[in-house]
Amino acid sequence: MLWGIFVRNFASSILVWLMIAVLAGCNTVSGFGKDVQKLGRKMEEAADRRNR
Repeated sequence: MLWGIFVRNFASSILVWLMIAVLAGCNTVSGFGKDVQKLGRKMEEAADRRNR
């Protein structure tokens, strides 16, 4: 009986930590995507300047 409560509490805490990690990861991936877009724009601008 006591072992079942321990396992349930442990599983719940693991689930909470996984949810926190996923939410933090989404924010990080979003920021990374914006950085890649900004880099792409800079590369396009440099190519346009070179082709003129």
